[in-house]
Amino acid sequence: MRILMLCGNQPNHLALAHKVAAKHELVGIVLEEKMPSGTNPFNAIPKLIDKIFFSEINNAWTKLMQYYKNNFKGFPPTEIFKTSSVNSTRVAEIIEKLKPDLVMVSGSSLIRKPVIELKFPKGIINLHTGISPYVKGGPNCTNWCLANDEFHLIGNTIMWLDSGIDSGNLITTETTDFTGNENLFELHLKVMEHAHQLYLKVIEQLKTDSSKCQSVKQNDIGKGNLYLSKMWNISKKKALLHNFGSGRFQKVIQSSDYREKKNKIKLVKFLS
Repeated sequence: MRILMLCGNQPNHLALAHKVAAKHELVGIVLEEKMPSGTNPFNAIPKLIDKIFFSEINNAWTKLMQYYKNNFKGFPPTEIFKTSSVNSTRVAEIIEKLKPDLVMVSGSSLIRKPVIELKFPKGIINLHTGISPYVKGGPNCTNWCLANDEFHLIGNTIMWLDSGIDSGNLITTETTDFTGNENLFELHLKVMEHAHQLYLKVIEQLKTDSSKCQSVKQNDIGKGNLYLSKMWNISKKKALLHNFGSGRFQKVIQSSDYREKKNKIKLVKFLS
């Protein structure tokens, strides 16, 4: 099965590419490198606030990226195509030339025309590091769950891609397991490693028996919230630190109430 990956340029995307290439025929990576925005002096203010008051949140993600950078050097042995827009005509032409059976997406911009209109034998799938339909959007759904005191909703989704924000039909959803003893970096690492494992599981299933990869409409599962980056404000960051700190995370994760909430979540599991 020939696989093409459309992804962002962060170390966690590179790590996923290495993991896929180790087990499957990865015929190419389209790497979206977004152009830097212009200098805006007002952008320095929120960055300074984050550095002073919310360094624990920022440092956890920085440490996660450094972990993947240290463990996965360079690109896996395949063709690399760099672009400022994953939706360009050039990218569509590259995809048509490579003729992949499956296209997998992770961390790129929303896929639009002309790429979204292309057809592939196995389809086009997307990773969402959150559980759809309950928690969608960004900038980080794990952090939203922590800020909203919804630890039981931390997990991952693999879906068939559509043009919306984390809105495609569901292949599978899973919660991430914790002991309660994790620090913020370790928590994010567990979520990301679980995301990669789930993605590889779906790819293997598509390769061996695609009939077991369901296509469940999100409205058939339930309703949730769509979060946008502009909504991730100071009050939400304070809530995250409050909810995660002072031993509360450990207490909640190890409680019967948490386990009951997890058991009640309607998830999409693989067909047996």
